[in-house]
Amino acid sequence: MTHPPESEPAQDPGLRPRKMGLYDPRYEHDACGVGFIAHIKGKRSHQILVDAEEMLRHMDHRGACGSEPNTGDGAGILTALPHRFLAKVAADDLGLELPEAGRFAAGLVFLPTDTEERAECKSAVERLIGEQGQHLGGWRSVPVDAKAADLGPTSRGAAPVIEQLFVVAPEGLDAAEFERQLYLIRKQASQVLRHLSSLRQAEMFYICSLSTKVIVYKGMLSSGQVVPFYPDLADPDFDSHLAMVHSRFSTNTFPSWDRAQPNRFMSHNGEINTLRGNTNWMHARQGVVETDLFADELTKAFPIIEPDCSDSGNLDNALEFLLLTGRTLQEAVMMLIPEAWQNDESMAQEKRDFYEYHSCLMEPWDGPASIAFTDGHYIGAVLDRNGLRPSRYYLTDDDFVIMASEVGVLPV
Repeated sequence: MTHPPESEPAQDPGLRPRKMGLYDPRYEHDACGVGFIAHIKGKRSHQILVDAEEMLRHMDHRGACGSEPNTGDGAGILTALPHRFLAKVAADDLGLELPEAGRFAAGLVFLPTDTEERAECKSAVERLIGEQGQHLGGWRSVPVDAKAADLGPTSRGAAPVIEQLFVVAPEGLDAAEFERQLYLIRKQASQVLRHLSSLRQAEMFYICSLSTKVIVYKGMLSSGQVVPFYPDLADPDFDSHLAMVHSRFSTNTFPSWDRAQPNRFMSHNGEINTLRGNTNWMHARQGVVETDLFADELTKAFPIIEPDCSDSGNLDNALEFLLLTGRTLQEAVMMLIPEAWQNDESMAQEKRDFYEYHSCLMEPWDGPASIAFTDGHYIGAVLDRNGLRPSRYYLTDDDFVIMASEVGVLPV
């Protein structure tokens, strides 16, 4: 193992290693456990969270940990935005009366532990919210319990400060345009604070999600630590009609709080083997891509593919861009991860035509992959063309769908 010269300052424990020896952060990959449960008629309940936790605990073998058994590679839960719960905590903690569902967004934000740098990050985010014509609702300190979760020393040492951000839409702004403005706020904040700033703890800043539809609770945790660490998830008022879970095995990579999954719209079991080509082509398209939905603001969303992400994070960047520029969730996923359509004589001609047309617009993100995806309304899953990361699903008589990277994650 190579060591940095003695003249180099010691690295902050919350930051990942730089390129060193045989390690290069450009080759970050994941291999993990993934699953979801959803009520197919959209009925919300807290039981969805209870079942999601059980599913996640049963995928403990899919995750990984270091020499400390209580420091995991990463785990998390994505749910639909819990409006009743958020209205309660916003009123109790902030004295904030939230508007009706769809008129406000919420999301978890990882922030530096350094007081001054944390204030600088929050100030920059607030400035961007104002510049995009939206209203700051407030910042809520997210309750965490490292003792109850039995977090290991490495996980504790790398942990950011975690706050919940509320953003309120101005009158007259429709829901789709509000989501686009939230996207621009998040993308600009990531670029300014993580990649262009001189902050010592810049990599600690990360917006897990910021949406009117979904919310993500995750971290450098093991699968059994997520709910004990985040008491919010155990609150009976926290309800959802869907929940996606993920247990991370960071293959040949370094775990971190921000690289834990679920990502903002998807979770991934496997690896993207074509990653370099995929990211290079997405960068190349930035010079010619255009859409009427963003008018002259589209460049604020660049780079589409953000630095320092895992392969799963890069795929999520691409999926998010396609969704926010007008494509449906199903269309975007089929563009990114097409079936092996060329020699499939049984495939309907209309579907073959779809894949052939879009092959001119997007190369496949290929590799062993089982992808679960959601926009908070639809939820689904797709396999890579070779089926190298199979998954199983059940439809139950009482209107639930259960999907996971293996059977037996939830008793039926």
